Amino acid sequence: MSGSGNGTGGTRGEGAVGPDLGSTATPAGVARRRRRWLRYTGIGVAVVLVGAAGAGWAVYEKLSSNITSDDDTAAELARYEKERPTALVRDAQNILLIGSDSRSGDGNRKYGRDSGTERSDTTILLHLAANRRSATAVSLPRDLMVDVPSCRGPDGARTAPVFSMFNYAFQSGGPACTIRTVEKLTDVRVDHHMVVDFHGFKDMVEAVDGVEVCLKEPIDDPAARLRLPAGKVKLDGEQALGYVRARKTIGDGSDTDRMDRQQRFLGALVNKVRGNDVLLNPVKLYPVLDAATSSLTTDPGLANLRGLYDLVRGMRNIPTERVQFLTVPRESYARDANRDQLVEPAAEKLFERLRRDAPLEVTKEVPADSGTKRSERSDTGPTDERDKRGYSYDFERYRPGQEGQEGSLGRESGAEDGKSGGKRSEAPSPTPHPTPSPAPTFRGNTAAQDACD
Repeated sequence: MSGSGNGTGGTRGEGAVGPDLGSTATPAGVARRRRRWLRYTGIGVAVVLVGAAGAGWAVYEKLSSNITSDDDTAAELARYEKERPTALVRDAQNILLIGSDSRSGDGNRKYGRDSGTERSDTTILLHLAANRRSATAVSLPRDLMVDVPSCRGPDGARTAPVFSMFNYAFQSGGPACTIRTVEKLTDVRVDHHMVVDFHGFKDMVEAVDGVEVCLKEPIDDPAARLRLPAGKVKLDGEQALGYVRARKTIGDGSDTDRMDRQQRFLGALVNKVRGNDVLLNPVKLYPVLDAATSSLTTDPGLANLRGLYDLVRGMRNIPTERVQFLTVPRESYARDANRDQLVEPAAEKLFERLRRDAPLEVTKEVPADSGTKRSERSDTGPTDERDKRGYSYDFERYRPGQEGQEGSLGRESGAEDGKSGGKRSEAPSPTPHPTPSPAPTFRGNTAAQDACD
């Protein structure tokens, strides 16, 4: 089948691509057309590449601009730097996650009247081990009675120090007051903080196409706008928000039960993100990132996509069984059964493990002898691996020090002695090593545990 002429006397067959380089064209003409075709093709490829790079930059800028930088909190914390705890373990990170019950903004007004103040509906201290082999999320009850320091209020005035419920700190002085209260309570240095509101949480769940939970009994809670059957249920964003916030009509109606529910839900959310190829699929990842950043307020160090990426980069390989959730040990406050107080020495034992980046275990039911129970070796700390300073940690050989002294983690022979500048030799011990310190066990669960177990 012959085609129409192309001005050179040649014919083009069906499906021909590019310029006609037929035999009737002169060599010079063919060369000119070939060069012209390659030039146009190169320009087209360049346009596509530049467009893709521009789109990538636009996406980066858009996601980064979603995040609100909390410069006021950074300035307030700098004012009290001398009284803040010192980080004991390099590369370990403590991030305070605050769920705000603010009703301001179009997405939050439907959850109640905007009174002009906000409280910390949920607060979690997230500890990331220095080697990024474990993550421990500790819930702090909003009704826990604590010492709240003098803080700068929204109007600029300073509040008086007060012994009050924990969520009063956020109401009176925002994230800065909450961070200072947590640090005074735990003596744990808070490195970063994030504040997310109702709308942001809901959008995050929608972005992963819902999260599945298991309900032992039906839920009918008009206040939470929640009506669900028993069994496995896939919650959308609105349902998930009601599920983690509901209190009086689900379970035993206690804040304890609600925090357990929140922890199980977060574990299911972690599994959904990691098990649904979200992190490796740009099409799925973008809406998740967009939702996660749109209602997020963070310290300046995390207030851009690069800061968040650096934080979570080392977390992607943490096994789900080492993503642990627990609530700080507490009991009913002696003067008011509707309030909480810490249980000692269990709470201090937990805080001490976080400060020193030491392993701990969680279980659904804590054995009576949990304080002395020897647990399986934890992967929280590196075993037989040298860290950047030339130390080799082995938690199986951890030897606690005396009160006020740091415990020995068995520095290897040949490691640099920081005090003398010489080599530390391995001298024979005149007595056997003390029994290794067991990892204490706390009531909690892991992201690996199914919500229906």
